[in-house]
Amino acid sequence: QVQLVASGGCLVQAGGTLRLSCAVSGSIFNINNMGWYRQAPGKQRELVAAITRGGNTNYADSVKGRFTISRDNAKNTVYLQMNSLKPEDTTVYYCRADFVGIPGVSWGQGTQVTVSS
Repeated sequence: QVQLVASGGCLVQAGGTLRLSCAVSGSIFNINNMGWYRQAPGKQRELVAAITRGGNTNYADSVKGRFTISRDNAKNTVYLQMNSLKPEDTTVYYCRADFVGIPGVSWGQGTQVTVSS
């Protein structure tokens, strides 16, 4: 069984930085795409950033130039470097991964990011 464990969320002042991590463990096959999503109360979960196995990246317009996604395939871990944080970045962040040849996706438990003004 695959498990994704996200960490790194906390309270930070506006303009500050955070680095989220998400480690994949368990019966791991080849991890394909990895990504970070966020979901505010009463809203749909939205893509923040995604990265393919080969390192191609995709970002939401709202975070371009401020957030950077990266991955360490040897450690089965995906990161989200968050710079110039804004109060509107406050919410729960979830990591996600899918696996080569296996249908569906797996989600982490979420980590709370709070940006104070």
